[in-house]
Amino acid sequence: QVQLEESGGGLVQAGESLRLSCAASENIFGINRVGWYRQALGKQRELVATITSDGRANYADSVKGRFTISRGNAKNPVYLQMNSLKPEDTAVYYCNLVTFREYWGQGTQVTVSS
Repeated sequence: QVQLEESGGGLVQAGESLRLSCAASENIFGINRVGWYRQALGKQRELVATITSDGRANYADSVKGRFTISRGNAKNPVYLQMNSLKPEDTAVYYCNLVTFREYWGQGTQVTVSS
């Protein structure tokens, strides 16, 4: 059973940056799509950004121009660079990976203070 673990979250002030990483418990091949989702307290989980195997990226309107998703390797399949963070970006961020099945990480907390 492949497990994903996010890292890089933390407490920052508005305007600062964070870089999230996603590590897999074993090398993963045949990745169709990787991405990041987030869930704020009391809200539903929402898409932040995804990127396909051929490099097509998709972003939520709320993060366009501030966040950048990038693909890594088989062990660290995806990263998320988050710049100009806002208090409304506060949430638990989850790594998502799709091969012939779907995998989720446990999440990392990002808190942005005003």
